[in-house]
Amino acid sequence: MTVAGEDQRLDASADARLAAIVDSSFDAIISKDLNSVIRSWNLAAERMFGYSAEEAVGQSILMLIPDPLKGEEAEIIGRVRNGERVASYETTRMRKDGTLIAVSLTISPIKNADGKIVGASKIARDISAAKESERRIKLLMREVNHRVKNQFAVILSMVRETSKRSSDPREFEELIRARIMALSRSHDLLVTSEWAGASLFDLIQEHLKPFGREEQILLSGPVLTLQSNAVQNLGMAFHELGTNASKYGALRGDGGRVEINWTIGTDASGGREFQLVWEEKSAPYADDRRDETTRKGFGTVVLQRVAPQSLGGSATLERSAGHLSWRLVAPLASISVPQSGAEVEDAVGFGL
Repeated sequence: MTVAGEDQRLDASADARLAAIVDSSFDAIISKDLNSVIRSWNLAAERMFGYSAEEAVGQSILMLIPDPLKGEEAEIIGRVRNGERVASYETTRMRKDGTLIAVSLTISPIKNADGKIVGASKIARDISAAKESERRIKLLMREVNHRVKNQFAVILSMVRETSKRSSDPREFEELIRARIMALSRSHDLLVTSEWAGASLFDLIQEHLKPFGREEQILLSGPVLTLQSNAVQNLGMAFHELGTNASKYGALRGDGGRVEINWTIGTDASGGREFQLVWEEKSAPYADDRRDETTRKGFGTVVLQRVAPQSLGGSATLERSAGHLSWRLVAPLASISVPQSGAEVEDAVGFGL
């Protein structure tokens, strides 16, 4: 074989290897001439943009560029003519079906055998998933920032109100620690769901778990996913109710019972309404002097004012020896994350 023949065979072999690399690439690899007409189109380009090679080759690359971005092409061709390699940059392109796709592009000049620039190669990588992940992270960071500021405000309010009602530094520290830990439990439920909400059943379980005596507690109501604001405020209410029950009420001894029932009804104007009742009964203790004349503590403020007002509703708190009842009524729209389909059957029982 002559030297020229050997060179041609090597060139053909190199071309074949290059073609195989281009066709097997996960990135779209497209070549175009200096008039922006597509000259080659690999399989990844077909998958990414929806056009077959037969449909794309011979067409203007402008068919992939959304109208507001068509000016990019003139700038790219101008730089290619000058022999410049265009560094990777992120932009948006358009599929055959009209949907937009986020891509990372790298553009390089193509030269002929004489070294003259005759076109450009373009490598496009689909970065839609990365962009969506970035968007979600930014959204979550904004939500976390908002929630952290809100938590600070709540904690400051707790400190202020608790200090008004406690003259013993040790008692003050104990109460504040317990209330901050209760906020943390609600926060953990929200983080687990990426701030999408939390189950009412899970929220009650989480806040009553530290007090034990699960066999004395009965939960009953439809499965509901609470909005983040409802998670925080109902969580505070359940903590105060549980603390009170463990110190003075149904969870102090073996004979008490707590029943928590929630339902969905209709208000006077025909709107959907959330109703929750906490009912506890126990044998009166000798030192149990709870009645309506008792000095209001922070827990009472939470139950009568903070929680219901934050949810756009109202609440009543009734206390007597051996008995406590808290009833909350609020618009369902301020409590629950909207659900598609019918209501889920009641979930009854308490299991840890």
